Amino acid sequence: MFLRLAHQHRQFVQDLVMNLQALAIVLERRGYPASCYTCGDQMNSASFMVSLGDNHLIRFLVSDYGITWTEMRDDRELMKLEGAEAINQLQELANIVKQPAPACTANKALAKKF
Repeated sequence: MFLRLAHQHRQFVQDLVMNLQALAIVLERRGYPASCYTCGDQMNSASFMVSLGDNHLIRFLVSDYGITWTEMRDDRELMKLEGAEAINQLQELANIVKQPAPACTANKALAKKF
């Protein structure tokens, strides 16, 4: 049973990393400075960052050790979430990106949401 759970967890992390990479690409195309770095070729961890403007930064880290969402403004931490709460916040970011909007309107909507 535990080997199966470990395998499922690895698959979950890999799926999450692939989705973070895709989200970074979409955000870049929308005009937001975004990046997603992975460690190694097994995709078992990633560091995702996006700037929402006005010194507003989101950092999402995923690895076998955990998942965290950190939101900062002016180099000060505003919010830090872990686990399912972090993933829910990431979904909020993805939902906003799904909405078609001109770049300047989308930038304002993202900055207001977070």
